[in-house]
Amino acid sequence: MTWVMPNHSSLVSEFIFVGFSELPQMRTLLFVLVLFMYTASLAGNAIITTVIKLNATLHTPMYYFLINLSLLEICYTTAIVPKMLASLVSKNGKISLWGCATQMYFFTLFGITECCLLAAMAYDRFVALCKPLHYNVIMNRSVCAQLSMVSWSVGVMVGLGQTNYVFSLSYCGPNRINHFFCDIPPLLTLACGATSMNAIAVYMVAVLFITVPFLLILTSYVYIIISILRMPSAEGRRKAFSTCSSHLIVVSLFYGSGIITYLRPKSSYSAESDKFLALFYTVVTSMLNPIIYTLRNKEVQVALKRTMRNKLYVRECNKCLLL
Repeated sequence: MTWVMPNHSSLVSEFIFVGFSELPQMRTLLFVLVLFMYTASLAGNAIITTVIKLNATLHTPMYYFLINLSLLEICYTTAIVPKMLASLVSKNGKISLWGCATQMYFFTLFGITECCLLAAMAYDRFVALCKPLHYNVIMNRSVCAQLSMVSWSVGVMVGLGQTNYVFSLSYCGPNRINHFFCDIPPLLTLACGATSMNAIAVYMVAVLFITVPFLLILTSYVYIIISILRMPSAEGRRKAFSTCSSHLIVVSLFYGSGIITYLRPKSSYSAESDKFLALFYTVVTSMLNPIIYTLRNKEVQVALKRTMRNKLYVRECNKCLLL
């Protein structure tokens, strides 16, 4: 599968994001809030990645996947937010046909990759709690790398396929996208001619690559819950649940907003509500993920404190040398 150029028969050479233009009085507030959440997301995910890299005690499969998730969140938000912020500042929501195709590709790539990666993380927790004696054998470095590679490969292929499919259509006008980024559903409404079959095809792909990882996660957690309930001590059950509670919260936030947005009946679609849902799963969840994994994970908290102490110690030593 290769990247193809947007359909040259299209009369439209650029699109205009409607964004939140129906709320002009909130433009400044939205800019400040989104900028804050984006900055917090970048900083939080970068801190988690750095802390895990610098602490050998965290070099385990669970934290290997967490690094992947943090890097993915940085890329995911960066594919959408900078253009959104620029549109809020300049009130110019224009984007070229090529630019729109590129944004859709990366958004789809990172979104589908996250679906698959969350499934891989659920499998890791399943092996850790249901097959603890074989955990190190099953979840070896090679298996972790393969699961990560498969997640990214699926994201790349689905991103290319969906983007090629959507931009092989002709766009004759109007060119105003009732959204703040190039998402598939609002773009299909702008395509020329009958697009019902195209919409069904896109919907089926979404069902396959969003629902299947979600079902794998649900299956993993059914076995995990059964295994936890069989533990004899309450303390053991508490510790076991705490190891997967952060992941469960992240899955609920990401999939909850994603399923409501893409898999609900078409009759219940609302452009305005979709924008705020999209804002939630593109910006808010990316900001919350580092907080969830830090506040609910004692190992990360201890490692973060150790890293900060080491940084302060190195700084004090450098000051002493300068004196």
